[in-house]
Amino acid sequence: MSDEELDIDDLQRRMEGAMTALRHEFQSLRTGRASASMVEPIMVDAYGAMTPINQVGTVNVPEARMLTINIWDKAIVSKAEKAIRESGLGINPVIDGTIIRLPIPELNEERRRELTKVAAQYAESARVAIRNVRRDGMDQLKKLKAGGMGEDDHKIWADEVQELTDAQIKRIDAALEAKQEEIMQV
Repeated sequence: MSDEELDIDDLQRRMEGAMTALRHEFQSLRTGRASASMVEPIMVDAYGAMTPINQVGTVNVPEARMLTINIWDKAIVSKAEKAIRESGLGINPVIDGTIIRLPIPELNEERRRELTKVAAQYAESARVAIRNVRRDGMDQLKKLKAGGMGEDDHKIWADEVQELTDAQIKRIDAALEAKQEEIMQV
């Protein structure tokens, strides 16, 4: 970064990181359809270490309302089942040898409303992260202005940071609306 310029690419990259985190959080929300990303956060006590479930078996989605996990080591099947039960997914695993089947139940109206509120909380967290990046950019601009940046240049850069912020907030709102629609779909 030169003495007279703001690193707008760095701000944009950091804002994109907030968007990526939001998409990942949205994927973990259960919408009544099976998705392999639903079980990603589940950790299994395998060989004395906490291991992600997708590293002890193969996760498949054979149909829209069914997940299967083919556990590679028969000794870990019961630990994986326990981890799934304790994960808070609200899914009752069915064991068939080394395969764990996870039937995804239909969501009721109350649970759908709860999930839309959770999605809104995730979106608000992403908005806060975007605003924090904006604040950092504006602070950098203040330092540059104190260091001799002209009034016109300061205004141009401040407008650009604000435009970038507004565009990212708009994307978050659109993603939230799409996710809430998906959750409420029966």
